[in-house]
Amino acid sequence: MNYPITFRFKLIALAPQIYVTDASGRTLCYVKQKLFRFREKVEVYTDDTMQTLLATIEADRVIDWSARYTFKAPNGQVLGAVGRRGLKSLWKAHYDVFAPGAQTPTFSIQEQSALVNLLDGLVSGIPIVGMFSGYMLHPSYNATRLADGSGVMQLTKQAAFFEGMFKLEPLGQASPGEELALLLSFLMMNLLERARG
Repeated sequence: MNYPITFRFKLIALAPQIYVTDASGRTLCYVKQKLFRFREKVEVYTDDTMQTLLATIEADRVIDWSARYTFKAPNGQVLGAVGRRGLKSLWKAHYDVFAPGAQTPTFSIQEQSALVNLLDGLVSGIPIVGMFSGYMLHPSYNATRLADGSGVMQLTKQAAFFEGMFKLEPLGQASPGEELALLLSFLMMNLLERARG
């Protein structure tokens, strides 16, 4: 992948939409989340024409307190999964990432500072002032390999006006399958954390 990878979503939109682009500006994928689904299922397309399906992300349960989201290719092949860590994610985001074929977590994604994310959520909800929260507070999330604790990727909120923007950068080595699982994990995490506030 051509890093850094950028995640962009409009703050004023009825249905959450995320555009994912690489360093050259090429669209890697696009998500327009459907509203009012009984059980979470996100369809990831190659671009905003929504003609070519890249993957689906499906929850294993209705209530997402500790849900696990499985990534599948259009042919049904499992590309990995991400699971929220229930109580551990209450104040500070914590997710387990499963590489393709893994039965136990391969990576852990953790928020660096719960305080920064809390302040970002509070300030962004204040009229007028909230429009500028993207310039003041920048939560970040680190993906580490559980086998040795080494850093693999970091997602950081960027300064943006009228949209949410995050930048994903590599910190270490990962196979193409692991990279895709991590990319889809950060994508799903963006949707979940945005809903959390």
